[in-house]
Amino acid sequence: MTLLFKPRGARLFKGCLLRLAAMYDARLLGLAATTLLSLACLTQAAQAQMKQVSDPQATASQYPTRAIKMLVGFPPGGPNDQLARLLGLRLAEELKQTIVIENKAGANGEIAATQTAAATPDGYTLLFGSSGALAVSPSLNSKLPYDPLKDLTPISMVALNPMLLVTSPKSGITSMADLIARAKAQPGKLTFASAGTGSPTHLAGELFRDIAGINLLHVPYKGGGPAMNDVMSGEIDIYFAGLSTALPLVNAGRLHAHALTTSKRSDTVPKLPTISELGFPSYSAIIWYGVLGPAGLPDPLVTLLRRHLVTIMNMPDFRKQLSDLGAEVYDQNPAEFSAFMKQDLEKWAKVIAAMKLTK
Repeated sequence: MTLLFKPRGARLFKGCLLRLAAMYDARLLGLAATTLLSLACLTQAAQAQMKQVSDPQATASQYPTRAIKMLVGFPPGGPNDQLARLLGLRLAEELKQTIVIENKAGANGEIAATQTAAATPDGYTLLFGSSGALAVSPSLNSKLPYDPLKDLTPISMVALNPMLLVTSPKSGITSMADLIARAKAQPGKLTFASAGTGSPTHLAGELFRDIAGINLLHVPYKGGGPAMNDVMSGEIDIYFAGLSTALPLVNAGRLHAHALTTSKRSDTVPKLPTISELGFPSYSAIIWYGVLGPAGLPDPLVTLLRRHLVTIMNMPDFRKQLSDLGAEVYDQNPAEFSAFMKQDLEKWAKVIAAMKLTK
């Protein structure tokens, strides 16, 4: 269809078109200005973020600005979880920021360690790790996806859980010297239980057997409960039990305690000697706990977190709560923690290689 305009109508139509074009250009200019302003804001934010990344001191001065995740490699309610929650509660108060405990249970703590190693090293993902995943698993699992010494940053050792060498009252073993004498007189007759092959209770027994030069028969169980029951009943002679679990049974006369597995005596049972005191100075087998971050965590953040953790470890009520759980403060700075972890890795690697347990 063809449209015909009279001259005056044509002039009016042309004027309308010009006004519309002007309005359209104004809108385009406004849109362009808004876009440029947005880009400028984004550029400033990116530059600020890059400055923070390149200036760890600036990052530490503002940290933390949001909630921090603390990964725990075991289910809620267990010793690892209980200790992590006690620590997390106080760290949240110190940092004035939320600490979210995330339980990544499975594979003896390896899942939590793997996720921490893969996280961004910005201080917002921490690991409450223990000796199982960080000192034992690397020798048990040849396909472990992380290297504790290369893929994680030690921030602070926090606590340890001693074990007790206990025997059944029905075994007739009266002392450590008596135990050694019996084991040497009848190699392979005395039995020691564990909570499972490769567990801390197993490795503690194997290390003792090696250092003492005796032959004990290992009997693995599916968990510490069944193992403890058979020791109390007299079915098994020896067990390396967690202090918090064994001490009430020792006090009740259902178990005999002979020595601690730590290198120093425990404040919880100060009169009980250590295995190292009783003729085996190189012996030490503990379950330890520490806080770590991903590799590459900036030094200023490590220093800041370490300072707050030291404050917490010096709190009398925190120490009391640890003692109630059978644990005690074990304070080590990042360098000491790293050296200790390396030493523990090497120690258990030798024990595990001798037992041919690597998968």
